[in-house]
Amino acid sequence: MKKIFVLSMIACAVMLAGCQEKKTEQAAKVASETTKTETQNNQPSQAVDLSEEINTYRTWLESEIDELVVGVEKFATVLKSGNVAEAKALYPEVRVYFERSEPIAGSFGDLDPRIDNREADLEAGEVWTGFHAIEKILWTQNTTAGTEKLAEQLLADAKQLREQVSQMPITGELMVQGSVDLLNEVSTGKITGEEEIFSKTDLYDFQANIEGAEKIFEILTPKLKAKDEKLVATIEERFADVYKELAKYREGGVYKPYDTLTSEQTKSLAEAVNKLGEPLAQMGIILE
Repeated sequence: MKKIFVLSMIACAVMLAGCQEKKTEQAAKVASETTKTETQNNQPSQAVDLSEEINTYRTWLESEIDELVVGVEKFATVLKSGNVAEAKALYPEVRVYFERSEPIAGSFGDLDPRIDNREADLEAGEVWTGFHAIEKILWTQNTTAGTEKLAEQLLADAKQLREQVSQMPITGELMVQGSVDLLNEVSTGKITGEEEIFSKTDLYDFQANIEGAEKIFEILTPKLKAKDEKLVATIEERFADVYKELAKYREGGVYKPYDTLTSEQTKSLAEAVNKLGEPLAQMGIILE
């Protein structure tokens, strides 16, 4: 009897050990699968490939800077000739090529302030060059005298920008955020008339800034549609609204001086830009 009892105890022990081993294996398997799942979930998502879109934008940007160089060359020639009226007419037309590039102007390094610094942007002891230094002379002194060297420097800077633009770092994030930030700047800062203090040609800048943001949107549209067709339709509608608002102040292909707009008109323009900026900011979904 004692022998049978001992054998039974041994058999039970073996069975318990087997069950425990099986539970341990199952637990280990579950833990392994859980760890694998957590690891996969914690890994960063695959970056969206926007290389084609970036190349398309770079090509467009290069063409804009090409036009900037051509325009500045003509502008410099007119300034040298002393024709004030023609120089004033050319000033906003040439600037649009630079203003369209502003979504990524931060990538231009020190060329951006050299080309586009306003008087209010200057730091103590800083030498003022670029469009706005010429603007001040043309509109406050009504002469081209003193603009020749500034024009030469502006042309040299524009040419240097063209040489560098092919190698500038451009990312999808920069394109999206740059266009949104620019619209915010237009609706909160430039809307006050701070950009073209002397010439009052701000509306040309506004249109060029909107066109620069729109180009980025157009390039990204196919991939945006795959994410959210309704968002694309909303953005297109808001762009149309801004252009409609701007058209109110353009006659015969020429914009009215900005200081002739009433406070209600500038408010209406700012609201249209703000309404565009809201859905445009959602373009970030393309990066997800």
